[in-house]
Amino acid sequence: MFKKFLIVICLYSFVLAGCSTTGDSKSDGAATVDDLSGTGTDSSASTSGLPGADAFKGDPLDNPSSPLAVRTIYFEYDSSEIKADDQESILAHGRYLAEHPGTSVSLDGHTDERGSREYNIGLGERRAQSVRRMLLFQGASDQQVEVISYGEEKPVADGHDESSYSQNRRVEIVYKR
Repeated sequence: MFKKFLIVICLYSFVLAGCSTTGDSKSDGAATVDDLSGTGTDSSASTSGLPGADAFKGDPLDNPSSPLAVRTIYFEYDSSEIKADDQESILAHGRYLAEHPGTSVSLDGHTDERGSREYNIGLGERRAQSVRRMLLFQGASDQQVEVISYGEEKPVADGHDESSYSQNRRVEIVYKR
């Protein structure tokens, strides 16, 4: 067991040594940790290094090909866990808020009609809080993010089947301009 641990440590140090640079130049085209996380201070990484953001002129919130265009996060039945597919867009919103401290959002939590009113208000709150935590992790401030739970009160689909339910289990990111 100790040998395996020692081998892993050695490999890790070789990887770190291979990734280190000896200057501030990025002329080799290699991505840094800041480039990948979107937390760097390089002004060329406009709005968090979002794909397609550099080609779009104007407010990144209006770019339809940006992860910021995704403003509705969907959830599985009886869950407040964020799906992997939605994480990129939530992180992009968090970085945008961090870069624009005068901007704020409302996170509107919703559920389908199943469950009691009280339970659904709580579930909508938990869903919105899950999104809020990710935004704050990326640098958004607490004052920029408001959480509201509507529970089952504002469905977007009126049916009583799984297709309708899946559209109603959501958090909407609403920018206040």
